Amino acid sequence: MTAGRRVTRVTTPEPFSADEARSVTEVWRGLSLPGLIDVHTHFMPRNVMDKVWAYFDSAGPMLGRDWPINYRADEEVRVDGLKAFGVRRFTSMIYPHKPDMAEWLNGWGADFAARQPDCLHTATFYPEESAPAYVGGAIEAGARIFKSHIQVGEYSPTDPLLDGVWAQLADAQIPVVIHCGSGPAPGRFTGPGPIAEVLHRFPSLRLIIAHMGTPEYVEFLDLADRYPSVMLDTTMSFTDFSEESAPYPRDAYPRLIDLGDRILLGSDYPNIPYGYRHALDALTRLSFGDDWLRGVLYDNAAGVFGVEE
Repeated sequence: MTAGRRVTRVTTPEPFSADEARSVTEVWRGLSLPGLIDVHTHFMPRNVMDKVWAYFDSAGPMLGRDWPINYRADEEVRVDGLKAFGVRRFTSMIYPHKPDMAEWLNGWGADFAARQPDCLHTATFYPEESAPAYVGGAIEAGARIFKSHIQVGEYSPTDPLLDGVWAQLADAQIPVVIHCGSGPAPGRFTGPGPIAEVLHRFPSLRLIIAHMGTPEYVEFLDLADRYPSVMLDTTMSFTDFSEESAPYPRDAYPRLIDLGDRILLGSDYPNIPYGYRHALDALTRLSFGDDWLRGVLYDNAAGVFGVEE
């Protein structure tokens, strides 16, 4: 080192503290669980993730409010964060916003799952002529969960170009986490109506309604009542952040208890504006009982994905 030259040490930011990690593990240890299964976490190619973060940073028209990214860090650090929290399985939740993007994302998702064996191999699709072929390829390659983002992709789930996709996924019984609710802002094709049409045609399709269907909570509960294959994930729901703008109707709480075996933990990590523990506290304070919490935090997803500890 040249004398007198200042050396700046650049360190990767920690997305969590040791105290926070202990705080999160206290929740599932207190329920005698082996850990958590989070079906709604985002890992993407770096250039795609940077664009997603830039959108949140800009508080774009869909958001209308500040949305700080609480766990902004390099990929490996974010994975280590989940492991420190005791998350035994997670997802990569990739999604395209234009044609000719989904197949490339699927290749990345397969590589990521190979690098990170705790990640449930995630794939996606877009309404395009090639969709049935590359979805079939992803299924053959071992995809265990798919992601559909109706709002960002701005496509209708009833698009005929997706008929072959839905048919394959229904036959293979591979779950699809689908952001189809009209929150945080409605899109041209969001809401329960188009999803009801899809389920009418493919009643065995295993849809996991993201964000509990925010804000059309009751309508998506109705679909879950009608179709035993429909599940819901808790992503951001019941937190202070979401309750401020789209509170979950209290008179629907008994229905959440009745559907307790079809509700799965989702977080939106790392793109959440609060700590991971708060997402768990938001579920705990519903006071639905320890058995309900065990199911949501681990057991339900373990059954869906055949996870054995």
